[in-house]
Amino acid sequence: MSLLRVVGRPMLASMFVAGGLHSLRNPAQVAPAAEPIVRPVTDRVSALPDSTEQLVRLNGAVQVVGGVLLGLGRCPRLAALAVAATLVPTTLAGHRFWEAEDPSERAQQRIHFLKNVSMLGGLLIAADDTGSSPSLLWRGRHAARGLRHDAHLVHRSVKATARPAATAGGVRAKLGV
Repeated sequence: MSLLRVVGRPMLASMFVAGGLHSLRNPAQVAPAAEPIVRPVTDRVSALPDSTEQLVRLNGAVQVVGGVLLGLGRCPRLAALAVAATLVPTTLAGHRFWEAEDPSERAQQRIHFLKNVSMLGGLLIAADDTGSSPSLLWRGRHAARGLRHDAHLVHRSVKATARPAATAGGVRAKLGV
């Protein structure tokens, strides 16, 4: 693993571990800001808890677990995707700059919104990073290409030896051997 991955993944993950711990410990502080996002989602997805505080805790738990896994380099692609999935509602709930009346508050919220969009981009890059080893898709295509090549060689070999074998069998049959 490269030095950039060893250093970069924990740096990217640190914000999610810290933010997720805060959401786990103090969901009541985060719940009012999350309410405008949580209600429409829970109305459509019945599998999610109805309580905003429970959903905030769930979101925080996914961020902590995903951040720790990403930082340690364990299942980093899946961890990055999980954390990215939690970042979208967190950003939409917490940094609604378009609703801020005060220009300085609007500017601060826009900065935080764009920071989260930037982190989302980093997470998507991390989710696509195979760590210098070929992806499963490449390995599957490569194996299929190898199998097609081997099948073609077997077909040519059988075709090349079948005619002489048939001729030899016909000659033996005529000779009564």
